[in-house]
Amino acid sequence: MSHTPDISADEALQRLIEGNKRFLKGEAHPPSLPRETLAGLVQGQQPFATILGCSDSRVPPEWIFSAGLGELFVVRVAGNVLSPEVAGSLQYAVSHLQTPLMVVLGHEGCGAIQAALQVKYEGVQHLSRIQLLVDSILPALAGLDPDLPQRARLALAVENNVRLTVQSIIESPEGQVRVAEGRIRCVGAIYEIETGRVRFI
Repeated sequence: MSHTPDISADEALQRLIEGNKRFLKGEAHPPSLPRETLAGLVQGQQPFATILGCSDSRVPPEWIFSAGLGELFVVRVAGNVLSPEVAGSLQYAVSHLQTPLMVVLGHEGCGAIQAALQVKYEGVQHLSRIQLLVDSILPALAGLDPDLPQRARLALAVENNVRLTVQSIIESPEGQVRVAEGRIRCVGAIYEIETGRVRFI
């Protein structure tokens, strides 16, 4: 069983921003949860936001946004790419859980983006399943200046990948309807591994 979150997209975004501020201050999760909280989760979930993030172990959305159990619906895949399976999970979050906010969360130094850059600029070939993942990232590399320093090129590719994924979600038939009706807002964000800060774009 699930319930419609009583919160707007703007309020949900502000909660994420405030949660990241707490994370930056070093305010950790409580070591345990009251039994009442756990018992309430048995009845269903009511996440206030959906996060599409990378599988990277350094970027756990629940931690960097200081969120508790049942507060975020999280989908993680290397490179935060929009595969059919991922799209199905996001559609479930919007249609059934009715989360008002969706965030595509990329991060600095993303290995999946680096792998795509290796394919484009160095001719590297990866294992078949990794190559399929990389192929879905390659459109984000279009138009990159090959003369950019490697670190700057990676940072720009990470941001482009986030923006393209946000655009794909918004322009999907389901996304167009939800956005037009004001039922969902989709935004991009970049997690800075060195500082712990989330920058919304």
